[in-house]
Amino acid sequence: QVQLAETGGGLVQAGGSLRLSCAASGSFFSINAVGWSRQAPGKQRELVAAISNIGLTNYADSVKGRFTISRDNAKATVYLQMNSLKLEDTAVYYCTLGGRIGKWNYWGQGTQVTVSS
Repeated sequence: QVQLAETGGGLVQAGGSLRLSCAASGSFFSINAVGWSRQAPGKQRELVAAISNIGLTNYADSVKGRFTISRDNAKATVYLQMNSLKLEDTAVYYCTLGGRIGKWNYWGQGTQVTVSS
């Protein structure tokens, strides 16, 4: 059973930055895709960024140029660097892992990101 633990959420002013981290248990992290999704109140969950097992990345149009996803297989950790944060980035952010991008099998508990004006 894989467990994902997100950290790094919090309150930040618009224009600021935050870095989310997600540590995964288990020994097969490196062969899986990992990603970050978010869900704002009253909205559907959306994939924000993902990175494949070989380092290919994709991003939602709304975060391109502002967010960067990266992974450290030695630490079984995935990161989401968020810059130039906007009010509309406020959401619960979830870490996710799966055999390939879009086929997510595991989800973390989520971490709240709140962007204030």
